[in-house]
Amino acid sequence: MQAAIEKISGKQLSFLIFTFIISTNLLTSPSLMVTFAKQDAWMSALLASLTGFISIWTMIVLANRYPGKTIIQYSSTILGKWFGRLVAVNYIYYWLISISTITMQHTGFINTLLLPKSPTLVTSLTFLVLCGIAAYLGIEVIARSNEFLTILLLAFFIPLLILTIMEANANQIKPILAEGIIPVLQGAVSPAGGFMNQLFILGWLLPFLNQPSKARKASMIALVGITLITVSIVMLTVMIFGPMTEKLTYSFLSVVQYIGIEGSFERLEAIAVSTWVIGCFVKVSVSVFILSLCVSQLFGIRNYRDLVPPLTLLSLIGSFWIFKNGAELLNYLAFTFPLLAFINQTLIPLLLLVIDSIRRKPERSLH
Repeated sequence: MQAAIEKISGKQLSFLIFTFIISTNLLTSPSLMVTFAKQDAWMSALLASLTGFISIWTMIVLANRYPGKTIIQYSSTILGKWFGRLVAVNYIYYWLISISTITMQHTGFINTLLLPKSPTLVTSLTFLVLCGIAAYLGIEVIARSNEFLTILLLAFFIPLLILTIMEANANQIKPILAEGIIPVLQGAVSPAGGFMNQLFILGWLLPFLNQPSKARKASMIALVGITLITVSIVMLTVMIFGPMTEKLTYSFLSVVQYIGIEGSFERLEAIAVSTWVIGCFVKVSVSVFILSLCVSQLFGIRNYRDLVPPLTLLSLIGSFWIFKNGAELLNYLAFTFPLLAFINQTLIPLLLLVIDSIRRKPERSLH
């Protein structure tokens, strides 16, 4: 019923996927990937896109088999009532942890760079209230806003990439594959793979697409854009800082600050901060919407909007409770998140597809 009321276009879906994934890739991915793959980290980013193709294929096949239904709804059809409920509870936990983590990342970033004297609670509360309002207004409003915000983000960000090229040193990415392919694969399946697999959000967004036939094209365009930007960011960061990249918390921000010092431009980091804030706002707004949808569909609540305020408050509590400090957060992103992401973003959807395909075989043989 909700999907029939709210609709988004193929272009809006493409922009949503792009902003959702690239927002957290912008500043943190280079250092995480360099930790594993060193100067070959850009190759890890390229290989990670393959996991995105798997996610797109899986979610679109399932959506075509169960049109108008989210992954929460067709899980019960495929696995049965109780196992389907377990999948729903698991995803509720996953999205709650994700929102809390992103909020903590965002708050730490803003308090470190812009508002060091502001209480953490005020920064987190202000951010989540805005995201909660967007989620309450619905996915159509978020998608329409994101169309403008993504264009704004790119208008800010692409000139930064061009300026970065001027300071880059290609010798920093040599020698290529000095330690073999294994570190590159580690960099691809660890942080990068986790980020690319976030295309599984199609499991909640596809029922709202006004032209389902455009799902594959819109998703592929978004994946190509994400891959190009991520590879460019990682490569340029390594070309400027080399081995130092893995020691930088916000590596690409450090690149932007370096450009401002070396060149004639000042306070360029304001542009990088703006792109981070825009991206995190869209990501958390979509995540709160999906979380509310999960809970409403699990308990049969007709209007997911009634759940947005309490779930936003719960996410605020989670952002203070989940990690003690920034070091724990970074450790989680580098080592725990990849496994959690693989299970929720790749393994569960693939298992659903396999089980559904096995169940459908006897039906075909009867016909």
